[in-house]
Amino acid sequence: MLTKIVLIGPPGAGKSSVGRALSKELSMPFIDSDSEIEKVAGKTISEIFVDDGEQIFRKMEVEIVSKLLTDFTGVIALGGGAPITLETQQKLESIDFPIIFIDVSISQAANRVGFNKDRPLLLINPRQQWLNLMNDRRPIYERLASEIVSSDNKKPVEVAKIISEKLKSKL
Repeated sequence: MLTKIVLIGPPGAGKSSVGRALSKELSMPFIDSDSEIEKVAGKTISEIFVDDGEQIFRKMEVEIVSKLLTDFTGVIALGGGAPITLETQQKLESIDFPIIFIDVSISQAANRVGFNKDRPLLLINPRQQWLNLMNDRRPIYERLASEIVSSDNKKPVEVAKIISEKLKSKL
């Protein structure tokens, strides 16, 4: 019986939407690490970046993600940058449940996030920033993932079904 599934991927991949759909599909609770950070901080991620800086945000992120990976049972959607910190990578490498990399092309990501101001790392020249982020992050996402599923041209429910089928075939 699966107790946890972790979703990783870049901004615009649909981790939260797919996570909610997957939690329904599998009758499991859902949690989003970015939402948890905002709850604990009492402000948005953009506000944390502006007020406190990325370093403080990443420190909070490591603590909250670590707690979720240990204590939460269900589907966990991680923020796009969460798997980048070494501490979180080590934690993810040590877990024994599926890590799904939800991949997406820049054209699809651009349509979904519109590269808006709520994405602090995508504020200046968002398309180029996203490509740079993916250049750095793709090898990490791929190394950590037990499965890779593209969300291109698919609704969250369709991606959730694909993930669910892949997981069932492994059980």
